[in-house]
Amino acid sequence: MASLKFYIKRIKEGRLREMVAQTKWIYGYARKYWLAMIFYTALGLTTTVIGLLQSLVSRDMVDIITGYRVGEIIKTFVLMIALAVGTTILSRISDYASSYISMRVDAEIKGDIFSKILETDWESLTKYHTGDLLTRWSSDASAISNGVLSFIPNTIITIFRFFSAFAMVICYDWTFAIFAFLNIPVNLFLSKRLINRMVNNNKRSAQMSARMSGFNQETFSNIQVIKSFDLIEIYKEKLSKLQKDVIGMKLEFQKMSMGTGILMTFVTMTISYLAYGWGIYRVFSGAISYGSMTMFLGLSGQLTGAVSSLTSLVPSVISLTTSAGRLMDIVEMPREDYSKSNEVDSFKERHKDDGVALVLDDVEYSYRTKNKVFNGASMMVKPHEVVALVGPSGEGKTTMMRVLLSLVASQGGDAHVCGGDDENDVIELSPSTRRLFSYVPQGNTMLSGTIAENMRNVKPDATDDEIIAALKKACAWNFIEKLPDGIYAKIQEKGGGFSEGQAQRLSIARSLLRHSPILLLDEATSALDSKTEKSVLANIMADEYPRACIVTTHRPSVLLSCDRVYEIKDKKLFVLTLSSSNHRREDHNLCSFRLFHNSIYHLANGLCL
Repeated sequence: MASLKFYIKRIKEGRLREMVAQTKWIYGYARKYWLAMIFYTALGLTTTVIGLLQSLVSRDMVDIITGYRVGEIIKTFVLMIALAVGTTILSRISDYASSYISMRVDAEIKGDIFSKILETDWESLTKYHTGDLLTRWSSDASAISNGVLSFIPNTIITIFRFFSAFAMVICYDWTFAIFAFLNIPVNLFLSKRLINRMVNNNKRSAQMSARMSGFNQETFSNIQVIKSFDLIEIYKEKLSKLQKDVIGMKLEFQKMSMGTGILMTFVTMTISYLAYGWGIYRVFSGAISYGSMTMFLGLSGQLTGAVSSLTSLVPSVISLTTSAGRLMDIVEMPREDYSKSNEVDSFKERHKDDGVALVLDDVEYSYRTKNKVFNGASMMVKPHEVVALVGPSGEGKTTMMRVLLSLVASQGGDAHVCGGDDENDVIELSPSTRRLFSYVPQGNTMLSGTIAENMRNVKPDATDDEIIAALKKACAWNFIEKLPDGIYAKIQEKGGGFSEGQAQRLSIARSLLRHSPILLLDEATSALDSKTEKSVLANIMADEYPRACIVTTHRPSVLLSCDRVYEIKDKKLFVLTLSSSNHRREDHNLCSFRLFHNSIYHLANGLCL
């Protein structure tokens, strides 16, 4: 009665509803692998049937030996060996098939979840630590893949094993079945105690794994910083504390498991000895033979084991649905919309000669946890123009880049691209329009691999000559050509092996190789000296490709190379321009140029302050 009240309480708390929703989500994967599950189940059922036949043959062998029926020994012995060999072969085939299918299912599910994580709305995803995402993707996804393959087949196999053994016991001597059912009340009682602990422990364990994974990932990614600030001892202490927390949590659950295990072992031993005693009594009373007693004891053990296995399915379900719930938190977040990709490709092809213009009109945006960043921001950039975006740190320059790349969506106003010569050919900014942009963020963004591999990440079919041409435009070829392996030189993790300035030039070369109509440079020349910076910007501006370029910077030297400068102020964009039409022309008015230079110089110095 108490157990019934307990489960009713859990249902009212909504846990059953959650588990049903999570089970349906798992089923979405399971139905793809029904053939694999049928095959796995068939092997398990066949092994169970052979095991029951072995019980019958073992009974006959004992009766033959005790009855001195010598003529039947050889035939029965050969049959025993054949069944043992068959069981061994089937077991090995089952293990191999299970491993093969499990690895494939694991890879496919992880690939699917990996894809969904990458396509998840960026802002929603940022609330999760990288370590937490890694744990969910690796551990939780593996739990799902193992559960998809094994849970349903094992449930069917266990139920079949129980009822087939039960049928044999009833057929020959029903009294032995009583001992198998003595375990049921104990298992139900213990499951009541375990269920809450299992749910809480699984959640805590996943959270702790995420913390440990995140700590390790951040530590190994920032070894240079840790060494530079002499933080080695501090990080050792942090790791030690985390390890103590993990050990404490595991020991807490182990204590409960130990107590439960001791109780279960004691109950199982008691029931087994009672079964032995009952078997001896039945033999002495002449009700059964020695062989039948041996068979009954074995079947009684199978029944007890099957009952325990069925009961243990409850923790398995909890563990599986907990992992499903953690993954559902991620993959069911808002997804990015790439439905306009074909439309954008056609748009890009139509304007490959005249380029693409970018237009913002009264754009509004605010992060979900902050006040407004923009309130009526307007900007226009046309092909062959270089436009600067300036403002104090924290005023929204990087956020504007995210709006342009549709990593975050504007919440008001109009943000679109249009044809360079046709302002009526318009496409609203969306994740699909990212293919119109090349982006060079601040910092080192090169990936491990060769220089050529990094370049071909954005243009897989790029020739060596195309790569070298892009490197020359970015003023990177002068140091690349001196390397023994040239463009096939290795880049270490996070651009290791190259200076910050060299890595920035490689990043710019990569963006130029992509040949996108709009180039975003987010403090992308901050690590370059003035001479190299001027050369890079001059090469970009001299390129015949109809590219629109937007730069964010604090350096006056960059601003002097721009057609317009937009300042972020009071959540809006204000334009600062020359009195002449184009200050980069050779016939520009010297006085206007000096006024512009002084304005930019003081503006930049003010922003730096």
